Amino acid sequence: MAMASLRAAPKIFMASSRRIAVMTDKNECSRMGFSRWISIIGDGNEESGKMFAALWGNGDYGRLGFGNLEAQWRPKYLSSSVFDYQNLREIACGGAHTLFLTENGNVYATGLNDYGQLGISDDKTYITEPLPVSGLLKEVIKISAGYHHSSAVTVDGELYMWGRNSNGQLGLGKKATNVVTVPTKVECLNGVTIRITSLGFEHSVAVTDNGEALSWGGGALGRLGHGHQSGILGFIKSNSEFTPRLIKDLEGVKVKSIAAGMLHSACIDENGFAYIFGETSTEKLEGNKATVPSLLRELPPSEEAACGGYHTCIITSGGELYSWGSNENGCLGIGSTDVTHSPEKVLGPFLRYSVSKVSCGWKHTAAVSGGRVYTWGWGGSHGTFSEDGHSSGGQLGHGDDVDYIEPRLVDFQSNLKALQVSCGFNHTGAILKHI
Repeated sequence: MAMASLRAAPKIFMASSRRIAVMTDKNECSRMGFSRWISIIGDGNEESGKMFAALWGNGDYGRLGFGNLEAQWRPKYLSSSVFDYQNLREIACGGAHTLFLTENGNVYATGLNDYGQLGISDDKTYITEPLPVSGLLKEVIKISAGYHHSSAVTVDGELYMWGRNSNGQLGLGKKATNVVTVPTKVECLNGVTIRITSLGFEHSVAVTDNGEALSWGGGALGRLGHGHQSGILGFIKSNSEFTPRLIKDLEGVKVKSIAAGMLHSACIDENGFAYIFGETSTEKLEGNKATVPSLLRELPPSEEAACGGYHTCIITSGGELYSWGSNENGCLGIGSTDVTHSPEKVLGPFLRYSVSKVSCGWKHTAAVSGGRVYTWGWGGSHGTFSEDGHSSGGQLGHGDDVDYIEPRLVDFQSNLKALQVSCGFNHTGAILKHI
């Protein structure tokens, strides 16, 4: 997709709450004493057509980018002045860090940096406000954030990765160090044009412009889709792949969408067929681990996949949302916490408006429907800094730490349209547009 020319800008290049709720009165949160959603006035966000970020949830390590470690129980604007007043194009929430992509192709990062996942070429363990990512000298069109690693795809299809590399998840080869603090080009992909990537816990997946599916990193439980390999004397070889490898069972299949979760992956081909591989909750309970892509025959033609901790969501070509998996804390949105072994349609507000985007966190889910954001699942967290008095819940954005088992509307201003949403481990971000 063509983008505007790169502007000459500086390139400084757990325990969960067990309370459950369905739909409650919208004023309930106000009665509970939580602050209302905050907007930043006078930074240009109110300009019609302006695209900017809102974030909410766990604030540990500054992952929300507001200059502190506080949780946000409701969505809060991130001032566009942080990005030199550039429009934002995309947000990617990782384990405890967040990436931002501007419309001009610049990447910013905030949050935990213990494995260099921010790419800021700094020895700081974490930062609380977004900084430009170092070393990306080309225009970037796609970003992705995993639990401890990050990626960027440039306008000419080059892939850059940084962060934790303990199982080869950066794709830089066996000789690469376990921590890479600056975006580094995946040289083995020279001559290959990457279109999209998705990063999981310790693995990565990608799709080329020809629709070929690649995977690399920690391959335990089949999440890379390469099957089990026997070594000398029949022992199972290491499942890790240190450079991107073609998923052979998908040869001849043109993939258009791909997603990586904690221990599993999913993809959708050009004909709308969905495939899944790795350990999902369903396979775990049934004692079966799918180590190669398996076709999901129960689904209508599909468009987009999202993978969480132990749950999966699919958007169909007709804008319907299906989910299945462990359903801890109600993350499937089907009105119960029952495990679902096969895809089940998510109803509620999605009967009226089709779903255009979906994202899965560890145990919570968010979707965009009719230009609005809906969230459900896990609402609370003790957080890493809880002993210091920092409260870290709120990833659903409803002003409380309640678990919601059906999709619930996130309360934004009426003149805003949601374009994208991203779930981290226990924080959430969205790209919004004034209309």
